[in-house]
Amino acid sequence: MGYIVYFNLFRAEDILSSAYNERQDMYAKDVVRGAILDRDQNVLAETIVNEDGSETRSYPFSDLYAHVVGYSSHGKSGLEAKTNIELLTSNESFLTKIKRDFQDEKNLGDSVVTTLDSNLQQTAFDALGDRRGAVVVIEPSTGKILAMVSKPSFDPNQVDALWQELNTRDDSVLLNRANQGQYAPGSTFKLVTALEYMRENPDYPNYYYECSGAIDHYDLSIACYGHTAHGTVDLGDSIAYSCNTSFCNIGLGLDIGAYENTAEEVLFGKTLPGELKSAKSSFGLTKDASDGDKMMTAMGQGKIQTSPYHMALIAAAIANGGELMTPYLTDYILNSSGSEIEKNMPKSYGALMSVDEAAVLKEYMTRVINYGTATSLGYRSYSVAGKTGTAEYSTDSEKNHSWFIGFTNVDNPDIAISVLIESAEGTGAATDVAGAVFDAYYN
Repeated sequence: MGYIVYFNLFRAEDILSSAYNERQDMYAKDVVRGAILDRDQNVLAETIVNEDGSETRSYPFSDLYAHVVGYSSHGKSGLEAKTNIELLTSNESFLTKIKRDFQDEKNLGDSVVTTLDSNLQQTAFDALGDRRGAVVVIEPSTGKILAMVSKPSFDPNQVDALWQELNTRDDSVLLNRANQGQYAPGSTFKLVTALEYMRENPDYPNYYYECSGAIDHYDLSIACYGHTAHGTVDLGDSIAYSCNTSFCNIGLGLDIGAYENTAEEVLFGKTLPGELKSAKSSFGLTKDASDGDKMMTAMGQGKIQTSPYHMALIAAAIANGGELMTPYLTDYILNSSGSEIEKNMPKSYGALMSVDEAAVLKEYMTRVINYGTATSLGYRSYSVAGKTGTAEYSTDSEKNHSWFIGFTNVDNPDIAISVLIESAEGTGAATDVAGAVFDAYYN
């Protein structure tokens, strides 16, 4: 009896909506699969009923929404999988269903209206160009996901024809890099390191470090980008200039157990909230870690791995006073007549940090824009706070991933963003993509 209660409360929805549940095939015999729409009710996926009665799933935006909306043949992915049961449920009127039964016609499935904004999705998609990477845009005050882009992409209309090719390509084209990709976060993780330092050292406003452009610790030498000597920096300036040597210095003095707890509080090693299943981020630093591991982790390198989606959640939480709103993609459900059947309402996931801690990090992130590593995002009609990142992923120091996380309208944030570009040329590549998305939002 206890398990039955547990199953219905916690497991029934996942089992029912699983693409592997053959029970759903029974629904498809009687229901024409409903449509998936963007926030303005533009069609992202729909079922075309042909003259011979056969059905074809159509994706009008081609490769623009391939990963987040997904596909519905050869299994299902994205929202096609997550909202499968809703799309195969018909909430037409009783009389309409009776009429269709008499005419031996299928009922029309409900439509899923998403939170996705096609303007922002297209802008992010275009800004990435032909580079591999991902962009996630979230509304911090509600948790609505406004854009989720992963590249390279593919045309879901061609999944049947190109299935073998898509599965054997060496660029992992079917992988949703936004929430399943795992990368070293680079200097964006310095925000978490700074948070831990603040918690361990109440006098953190008095922190200072003399940066000479490199730090030597026994046989390990780590340099700031371009061997730039930043001079005397406090904690905020260490973030603004993304000073590696300062954060290496900080990392050597942190309590590893407490550091790990803070990482867990901002969801490292945890199942991330949201409708699409996401890869867990890993902290990677253990209590017996070497000094080198401590230094590397403090600056976002080493064994730490995360996704663009996770870093967007952290940015959104900072923007929202430390409180993370549960992210979601499904806004509401419509029946075939256009009547609203069900609506998701914003709800809090919980506090990842205190209001005061978020306020300090927000102020430090404004320094990044005002005079730090992302001044290209300054002097606009809207304010920006953010953090850049460059993550090495091979022994070739010229090969780096470019990161940017941040948010706009700092005093009352409108959108938060995370951008990751693989093998980027230039440290500002992700910043430029974020700027294009910000401009699109306000224009």
